[in-house]
Amino acid sequence: MDKTAIVILNWNGLEYLKKFLRLVTEYSSLPHTSVWLADNGSTDESVEWVAANLPQVKIICLNENHGFAGGYNLALGQIDAEYYVLINSDIEVTPGWLSPLILYLDLHPEVAAVQPKILSLYRRTHFEYAGASGGYIDKYGFTFCRGRIFHTTEEDKGQYNDVAEVFWTSGACMMIRASAWKECRGFDPDFFAHMEEIDMCWRLHNMGWKLYAVPLSVVYHAGGGALPYNSPMKTFLNFRNNLFLLYKNLPSGKLRKILLIRKIMDLLAFIFFILQGKPVHAIQIVKAHIHYYNNIRSLKKKREIYPGNHENYSKIKTILNRSLVFEFYIKRNKTYASLIKYFN
Repeated sequence: MDKTAIVILNWNGLEYLKKFLRLVTEYSSLPHTSVWLADNGSTDESVEWVAANLPQVKIICLNENHGFAGGYNLALGQIDAEYYVLINSDIEVTPGWLSPLILYLDLHPEVAAVQPKILSLYRRTHFEYAGASGGYIDKYGFTFCRGRIFHTTEEDKGQYNDVAEVFWTSGACMMIRASAWKECRGFDPDFFAHMEEIDMCWRLHNMGWKLYAVPLSVVYHAGGGALPYNSPMKTFLNFRNNLFLLYKNLPSGKLRKILLIRKIMDLLAFIFFILQGKPVHAIQIVKAHIHYYNNIRSLKKKREIYPGNHENYSKIKTILNRSLVFEFYIKRNKTYASLIKYFN
């Protein structure tokens, strides 16, 4: 059994594999560490190129695109290791990036998962949207990071270089204990893509695990590799999966009220898209809510069968006990540092 398995889930990402995979193999050459390509039914010769040019990379071929969630579930079920590293194909790793993550999990058995500091590949002085220096959530399900709130990213001046407990670790690059992954049952495949890692991290909190950002490890992320940030499909997935996330994980006493407020906020987002001249994105919000209501029965069942205690919510110290929308747009609190005082 390997100690660490680095697993890249790929779907037609040949361009990124040519650019970044060799660095992953070179900068991850630690004892008992393996690099895997889990291919999600690509049609762009990704598998053939990796097999020919990087034979040390182990390959798992899935028969179709199972999405980010389903693909990783199937791939990790075939890999025997103590730690899994889930890393996007559009990530550029740096020398020494892996050791701090391994060391932190080695020394802290109560921690399920960690992530590095994630900076922008194209604006290397700034944090990247998908994870920055650790992820958080507000009471209504809006996500943000140390270094990123909504689409505003901060310049990295070392202000978030401390190791910090977080609510979620980024699916773009995270290391998770295989035992914790199996205990929480991995990703919910119904999410397909987007927020599946936040849902999993919430379950881990409900089970009593902790999660941390370890910024001594640094990677650079291109972002938008599978779906561009302005994609209507991404709008649909973000709004639908956020409703899934809240329904599955909130404690019973807060579920109805918070979901009602969130639906009102989504209505305002719908109006905002219309006023911006983006009717296609507004329609995606409607589709997201229809899909949510069509899945209420299965979501209710998941609340019952997935592991973890929803009532542990009050013990989680990494949830912003405010509306992020109000704090950002009305009170003009634009950085994580200005929000610290409002956490549970």
